[in-house]
Amino acid sequence: MLAMDQGVVEEWLSEFKTLPDSAVSTYAASLKEKGSLVPAIYKVIRENYSDLLEPVCHQLFEFYRSGEPQLQRFTLQFLPELLWSLLSVSAARDPHNSGCIEALLLGIYNLEIVDKDGQSKVLSFTVPSLSKPSVYHEPSAIGSIALTEGALANHGLSRVVYSGPHLQRETFTAQNRFEVLTFLLLCYNGALSYMTCNSLQSLCQFSSRVCICGYPRQQMRRYKGISTRLTVTSEFLVQLITGIHYALCNGEVELGSKALDDVLYRAQLELFPEALLVGNAIRSSLHGAALKSNNKEGARSIQVEITPTSSRISRNAVTSLSIRGHRWKRHESQEVSVDSEAALGGVAIPEISVTGVSVERMVNGDSLRPRPDGRTQPDGDILGTPSEVSLDPRGHDSGARSQEVRRQKSVRRLVESEGSGSASTGRSQY
Repeated sequence: MLAMDQGVVEEWLSEFKTLPDSAVSTYAASLKEKGSLVPAIYKVIRENYSDLLEPVCHQLFEFYRSGEPQLQRFTLQFLPELLWSLLSVSAARDPHNSGCIEALLLGIYNLEIVDKDGQSKVLSFTVPSLSKPSVYHEPSAIGSIALTEGALANHGLSRVVYSGPHLQRETFTAQNRFEVLTFLLLCYNGALSYMTCNSLQSLCQFSSRVCICGYPRQQMRRYKGISTRLTVTSEFLVQLITGIHYALCNGEVELGSKALDDVLYRAQLELFPEALLVGNAIRSSLHGAALKSNNKEGARSIQVEITPTSSRISRNAVTSLSIRGHRWKRHESQEVSVDSEAALGGVAIPEISVTGVSVERMVNGDSLRPRPDGRTQPDGDILGTPSEVSLDPRGHDSGARSQEVRRQKSVRRLVESEGSGSASTGRSQY
């Protein structure tokens, strides 16, 4: 440990002892401005034989016992490093160097399991219903839920899970060690949004070390720490996964992914169903998510789908204004099509036929069918019956149009003459 870091820690230890009670809140807010203090405390904790370890642990316990939320969060940020120091010393079977760390962790545990009146606390957790949206899921993304009699009976009911009351502990034993450590991780996860980047990195490194020590993956990672296998529980791994999930979504992508893989690796070896379920669910939810951002100082959040409220009007809502606008657009498109036809000057546009018969389509919309004699006739002229020809000056050329008009007039005169003749004959007979 450098002399500069030692001087920073010693100054921090001395200034809090002379601080009056009225200035505790101001002092707690000023700790964020001391950028060199937190790394120096980490170095003290990692050196188990440091002379400053015991006074630092005592100071951190005084912070937590003061009841000031900012001072309590300041202490909790070192919790992953403290847990690793305790487990590594226990695995090395050298308990004389971990007495102050054990006292600090047991003190925090005994303070958290009781309320202000000294009564044992019972923590309650509400399990969200899948039929109602939450910050974790959308019912529409899951699919339709079968409306069975049991589902209707349980609709709207909230399931509450209770934890506690917890017994006070005076010392660590093989039976209660992970019970206490799991509860401390639960308290740490309750303040995850206040944890610094150094604390999240320490949590990921602690998770990887605990899960791979003594296993073949330790050689693959080239970790030269202790080689003794550390005993873990399923509840302990679940709390680790909860903190890793937050670290993954808040800038620690590389360390978080590695830690999640190590925890699932250990859960598979130990056959822990709870840890496997939670870990695989988080891995599936993060598959394809945008986790490449390295912005660690920005807003910390998890991307979720937000259900639109009923008061929000859709952009495609049908209103009188949208109807009028649709009509205007339709009229404008028709005018544009007429102008384009006029610009073409009545030229016939050839149309490709898949049957091999050449068919010409006029600009005015009439198609000409091939006749047996090689000429073409309009669509309306079926089996030689006459049909009206459009008199639009933009259609055929003037010569062909005038010839067709004269033919139509002669046919009409012939029909009229035959009709008048038959009528006169009928009258004469009558």
